[in-house]
Amino acid sequence: MQRYIYKNKNLITLISGILIGLAFISKFTTGNMNIFQWALIVASILGALPIALQAYQSLRVKVVSIDVLVTIAVLGAFLIQNYEESAIVTFLFLFGAYLEQRTLNQTRSAIKELVEMAPESALKLMENSEFEEVDIDDVDVGDILLVKTGAKVPVDGTVLSGEGYINEASITGESVPVEKTEGSKVYAGTILDNGTLRIVADRVGEDTTFGKIIELVEEAQDSKSEAERFIDRFAKYYTPAVLVIGFVTWLISRDIELAITILVLGCPGALVIGVPVSNVAGIGNGARNGVLLKGSEVINDFSKLDTIVFDKTGTLTMGNPSVAEKEYYGDNIDEALKYLASVESESDHPLAKAVLEEIGDIELLPVENTEVIKGGGIVANVKGHRIAVGNVHLMERENVELSEKAKKDIEGFEKNGNSLVLTAVDGELKILMGVRDQIRPGVKEDLERLRRLGVKNLVMLSGDNQGTVDLVSRELGLTEAHGNMLPEDKSEYIKKLKEKGQIVAFVGDGVNDSPSLALADIGIAMGGGTDVAIETSDVVLMNSDFSRLPHALGLVKATARNMKQNIFIAVGTVAVLLYSLLFSNWMNMSIGMLVHEGSILAVILNGMRLLSYRLRN
Repeated sequence: MQRYIYKNKNLITLISGILIGLAFISKFTTGNMNIFQWALIVASILGALPIALQAYQSLRVKVVSIDVLVTIAVLGAFLIQNYEESAIVTFLFLFGAYLEQRTLNQTRSAIKELVEMAPESALKLMENSEFEEVDIDDVDVGDILLVKTGAKVPVDGTVLSGEGYINEASITGESVPVEKTEGSKVYAGTILDNGTLRIVADRVGEDTTFGKIIELVEEAQDSKSEAERFIDRFAKYYTPAVLVIGFVTWLISRDIELAITILVLGCPGALVIGVPVSNVAGIGNGARNGVLLKGSEVINDFSKLDTIVFDKTGTLTMGNPSVAEKEYYGDNIDEALKYLASVESESDHPLAKAVLEEIGDIELLPVENTEVIKGGGIVANVKGHRIAVGNVHLMERENVELSEKAKKDIEGFEKNGNSLVLTAVDGELKILMGVRDQIRPGVKEDLERLRRLGVKNLVMLSGDNQGTVDLVSRELGLTEAHGNMLPEDKSEYIKKLKEKGQIVAFVGDGVNDSPSLALADIGIAMGGGTDVAIETSDVVLMNSDFSRLPHALGLVKATARNMKQNIFIAVGTVAVLLYSLLFSNWMNMSIGMLVHEGSILAVILNGMRLLSYRLRN
């Protein structure tokens, strides 16, 4: 019976509303008071059933809930034969609960959308060399899978063959398709817009990046902030206090209706629901926009921060050195570029990779007698020419004469923070390239947005030399910049900032900076969804997208403001209702319940505004 009542709670609400409407239509059209009275009695009994059952369940676990207050109030109104009040109060309470559940479901739409994006099947290579569709639970690590145009990628994996463009919005929040070729990483839940890919499964099920995101958002939305825990404790003592006040009011005034009305008006429903709905909506917005907030507590601390400390490489900069400047000397440069590419193709040094990327597709020639000069570079023979590729010291060793222009170019490249790659052909300088880690596009504008959001100190810590660090700092306009720092130096620096009373966030790659991420008040990982980033940090910026950081900070500040607004609405409504009851003649139980349920709806709708939050530029 109990299960049946809960299952049909919405139907009971509808029937109760129809009976109340029927009662008033009968009264004002035919004047039939019997129909009016009996319709209200049935509506009161029907409406009270689910509320009374909830009250009973609460009392069983020694909790005096809002349902207990309403049940006592409805019984009191029923006993004094105020059927109009009892029917309207039960209907409004049930209808309010219906609206509350419906709107709360919408605030959790982010996690619902994520779950719906989860792949359910995959095309798996079987022993007969054919691809067959199997349930996603039947896919294991190492299986070969086929992904066709329009299909969801079923696992985290590596492309074995084929090429195509994948929409990774479910992982990164960015809907621009990303090209995938042999060797590229793909993620579960993303969609292949065009092309065909054959992939090998690296991670499956809950171990995929997508699975971890769903788990993380679910845990975050279910977690409680300090404000929520305080309100839970407050409601635990507040509700019994309202019962006592109602009872004392009856003892003093002997006005049972006044006492019952106090019970109805004193319900703290909006206060209890206001803060959680803000948290859930804020976390949901973050999940949709590639920002994972690990719990409600993060929102409170993050919204108050005044100092952000950045790792340089991979955070403010791209993390992949590339050619930033270049100069050519003399004739036959095309041939010199072939010689350079041929020699560098023999090396696995990061500078060699940057040089090859800059030159692009070019004919490679046979390389002979390769000699690696420690701390200098490479010397080799190509088509009978002696090719030297390396730094200035190597050029001196090879007796390469540097013109005045070349010396000025070298000095300028070094001032700009470049690592130098010089190329000489038969003792004559032909090519000068400056390689450095490039600043992320748009970072300067994003840092300015952070300042406008109230961040006072922007600090960079790096293991690079101080000259390079100072160059990046000047270009970005940072407050402080410190180079030659080991991971333990960075964590010690953060500790000192916290001892000064600053609220500190650290932004790093989530791997070598994990001690600093853990030590900071807020650890923010440029993680691209990696395991270490998700485990170590409080906030993850998916796809290592720095531009999501200002959105994240603006979002948590908006969420914190939203919580305060909801608390003000809830407490203010109760205060106004009780004041009106004691010092005016217009307030009664039905009006009070209507306003009370309206306040619950108001805080929910206010919280839901966060779902559409966007940072203004």
